[in-house]
Amino acid sequence: MRYERPDSLERASSMMVAETGLTRILAGGTDVLVQMKSEVVEPDLIVDVKHLAGMRDITPENGGFRIGAGVSGAALNEHKGVCAMWPGVAEALDLIGSTQVQGRATMIGNLCNGSPAADSVPALFAADAVVRIHGTGGVREVSVTEIPKGPGKTSLEPGDIISSVFLPARPERSADAYLRFIPRTEMDIAVASAGVSLTLDADGIVTAARVAVGAVAPTVLLVAPAAEALVGSRLEDSALEALKAAVEAACNPIDDKRGTVAFRTSTAGVLAVRAAKTARDRAQG
Repeated sequence: MRYERPDSLERASSMMVAETGLTRILAGGTDVLVQMKSEVVEPDLIVDVKHLAGMRDITPENGGFRIGAGVSGAALNEHKGVCAMWPGVAEALDLIGSTQVQGRATMIGNLCNGSPAADSVPALFAADAVVRIHGTGGVREVSVTEIPKGPGKTSLEPGDIISSVFLPARPERSADAYLRFIPRTEMDIAVASAGVSLTLDADGIVTAARVAVGAVAPTVLLVAPAAEALVGSRLEDSALEALKAAVEAACNPIDDKRGTVAFRTSTAGVLAVRAAKTARDRAQG
């Protein structure tokens, strides 16, 4: 195994393309190091990028925030601007692991691990986040919804490195929320999860919504019919029932010892309703 610490993302990308064996990026390391220790993966090349410019920065941009791929959960949750604008994204990342893990774990690592149960991903879907990818063909911007492709799989090509994620600006009376169900009180993997982002008008009517659920399909799902059920409502019971039904209809979970298909499906709907209510309450101030 080789360890490389390149001086640029371009050089890092070239190294990965040139390597004929298995490659891994080291930014936070909370996934790849555990996988190596348990012999799940044995990389031929590890490329360390966490020291590169911007990787650990949170920068205001166009009314929103650009968050470097090396920003830890602990650092993001200490950033008052991000937590005020996107509290659901912050609380989702805050649920990953222990206090010690929070000092290293990153949103981008959570995304690139390809787990349908990843906590930060439904919140990023609901936020309409965009990632910046450096590859051998240059730099491109891609919706975060295009990255997951299945358990342990992403759309990233050889040499692609996600350098940052952009959380867009928000209109007034907007907020988000993320909830999950786990068998234990902490440090467990979601059996079902939901992220909801809402914008309200001055009368409290939902004018825009995004709803995403996790751990109930091969990838995190953005559920457009669930969002449509909320638009034009004040989250009356009928709208919330339609939201729950749309979420349940979208679910395609597995049946295992951690939760049955029926339980995961029903729980996802309940979590989406609760997250919608929390997002509304936050948007109302």
